[in-house]
Amino acid sequence: MTMELKYFRLIKTIVEEGSLASSSERLFLTQSALSHQLRELEERLGFKVFHRSRNNWQLTEEGAELYKMANRLLNTLEDGFSNIRQIREGSRGTIRLSTECYSFYQGLPNFIQKMAALYPEINIELVMDATHQPIEKLLANDIDVAIVSDPPKTDQLMALEIFQDEVFAIMHKEHPLDNRAFLNATDFPTVHLIIHSFPIETVSVYAHFLQPNNTSVAKITAVPFTELALELINANMGIMCMPRWALNSFKISEDLVFKKIGESGLKRTHYLVIREADKQKKYIDDFIRSFEEEVAKKVL
Repeated sequence: MTMELKYFRLIKTIVEEGSLASSSERLFLTQSALSHQLRELEERLGFKVFHRSRNNWQLTEEGAELYKMANRLLNTLEDGFSNIRQIREGSRGTIRLSTECYSFYQGLPNFIQKMAALYPEINIELVMDATHQPIEKLLANDIDVAIVSDPPKTDQLMALEIFQDEVFAIMHKEHPLDNRAFLNATDFPTVHLIIHSFPIETVSVYAHFLQPNNTSVAKITAVPFTELALELINANMGIMCMPRWALNSFKISEDLVFKKIGESGLKRTHYLVIREADKQKKYIDDFIRSFEEEVAKKVL
């Protein structure tokens, strides 16, 4: 037969307190309620648990076995809940997050909202001031997680590959370069390049394509708002280089086209970087696992 947990607590408490009166105070129930529970239990079991008199409660042989079971069960439960409390304590913390590129912030608010629902004791803060220099800020303990496209070369940090994407040149269909199947380095010296922000060394198309090919552009304009940058491109006033996923939340004009950069395309690998000293922290691990799951479903 099955026994409810309350019956095990009742037996254990009566033995330890020595009377029904003391047990009622400990269990926050009246003596009448406890007496009713005990009578109900004995009727279900078909044997007496206690030999009782006015001032003397003694376990029967069967009751003694139940008392042993109660001790084992309740101690196991207490140990388990103690472990859970310790785990929950480890799941509490603040994660300061930054990236090397402003475009990556496009999808992060939705992810943070989901994290708040799943892990209310993990507080995630976006540190915009650390953009373009997240590794330096990570080493200085100013942030806790960095998203970058070049893994750091230091034993103090750990980099986890999370996903790959491709950067495209976005232009109006009447742009002079629209007749190209893809853009070569030699096409850029005539280009007006629109970027999110300086320094130019942190812009992917410059760091991974223009600089390695020793190529410059005719003009660079920093426009921190993607929507405004898209309006300028739609007016055929320049081109912008971004991955498609970074534009998922924007309405893209049918007059805009996406061109590969280089014959094989400009592909990047993104890494989630944390301090080695933090990798055992449960709330950091919870964040990483959730982030990987979100990326597995779709790029942020």
